[in-house]
Amino acid sequence: SVQVHGGSGFVKDYACERIYRDARITSIYEGTTQLQVVAAIRHVTTGTYLNQIRAYENENIAEAYLPLKDELVKLTDIYAAAVEKVTSAKDSEYLDFMARRLVEMAGNIIMSYLLILDASRNEEFDASARVYNNIAKAEVAKHAEFINNFTPSEVNVYKKA
Repeated sequence: SVQVHGGSGFVKDYACERIYRDARITSIYEGTTQLQVVAAIRHVTTGTYLNQIRAYENENIAEAYLPLKDELVKLTDIYAAAVEKVTSAKDSEYLDFMARRLVEMAGNIIMSYLLILDASRNEEFDASARVYNNIAKAEVAKHAEFINNFTPSEVNVYKKA
């Protein structure tokens, strides 16, 4: 998201700057990135991320971004289905294996909403919102495809590789 914003992405006026800064600091003082995923998966399984995404759905955005919002609503449904598939297996090893994918799906949807909200306030972020929305669609689809075509028993195959 910061890259999409260009130099403006580092200005403290935008949500993506704060999230980028916090993410960088968190990975330094809290441990490895994988530990961060382990911590974040709790927010996937408890519905915290889904609730936050649904809150963004209810935000007022400029009419020009309603088609992007409609796409994000569909991506959110795909994300929710992926979470349900993984958590309903009641297999902690499988959940740990899919954790990064689920966290990244949520992150891409959230960042896309943040960019749409930024663009609704300032037209200079129009291109950023549109570009990142396409990135989010591709990333969510990629992870959803992997999750949908994977069974918990396959985790052992990946451990051996």
